[in-house]
Amino acid sequence: MAMSYVWVILLFVSVVFGVLTGSADAVGAAAVQGAERAVELTLSLAGPMIFYSALLEVMERSGLTEKLSRALRPVLWRLFPSSRKDPELAGDLSCNMSANLLGLGNAATPAGIRAAQRLHALSGGDTASNELCRLVVLNTASIQLLPTTAAALRSACGAENAFDILPAVWISSAVSVAAGLLAERLFRRSP
Repeated sequence: MAMSYVWVILLFVSVVFGVLTGSADAVGAAAVQGAERAVELTLSLAGPMIFYSALLEVMERSGLTEKLSRALRPVLWRLFPSSRKDPELAGDLSCNMSANLLGLGNAATPAGIRAAQRLHALSGGDTASNELCRLVVLNTASIQLLPTTAAALRSACGAENAFDILPAVWISSAVSVAAGLLAERLFRRSP
C-alpha cells in the first residue's frame, strides 16, 4: 500500500516539474514511451519465466526435487533443525532452495512462504524464530548457480551472451549468503 503512495507522489512531482519547466510534452511522451517499453520487457520475459517455472514443475513431478531434497538434507538439517522432525517442512525448504539455486525467485516464493508458515507454527510464538530469520536471510541473499531471471532480462535487453555474468553471480551470491548468515548469527536472539 505504501508503494502506491510513492508512485503517485513521483508521478505528481514529475507532472508538476514538467509544467513548471515548460516540458510537459516531454514528460507525457516519456511516460507513454516508458509504459510501452515496460510492456515489451514484460512480454519478452514471459517466455523464459514460463519455461523455467515449467522446468521446476517437471522436476517436482519426476521426483528430481525429492532426490535434490535428499542431497540437501545434511545442509538443511544443520541450518534448520526443525526440518528433521517435519518432512513437509524439509520438502518446502528443499524446493525453495533448489528454485533459488536455479535463479527462479518467483518459483521459489510459494515454497518459501509455506516453509515460513510451518517454521512459524512450529515455534509457537508471536515473534519470528531464529530459523525463520535464517530462512528470510537465505531467501534474500540466495546462492544462484544459474541466474535464469537475470539472464532472461539481459537477453531481452540485447546481451550477446546472457550468461557471461556467471562468475560474478557466483562470487557475489556466495559472499552475500555468508554475510547474511554471519549477521544472523551475530544478532540471533538467545533461546
